[in-house]
Amino acid sequence: MVEIEIGIMRRQCIDRRIESRTKLETEVRAWQRRRTASGERIRWMFSTDQARLKMAKSYPTPSLNES
Repeated sequence: MVEIEIGIMRRQCIDRRIESRTKLETEVRAWQRRRTASGERIRWMFSTDQARLKMAKSYPTPSLNES
């Protein structure tokens, strides 16, 4: 989810040259406020169970013994 949000921020907020760290921080904070206020949610393409089936090798179903 973090990677998705970073991608959105890059496209919507920091897709240009920003002249100083202070300006960057100001821009990112403003973007965060707007993003939070909008109530946007990530729309997943499939469920956890479907993901486990598709990517079983990489993400096996955890056993009860694992912590």
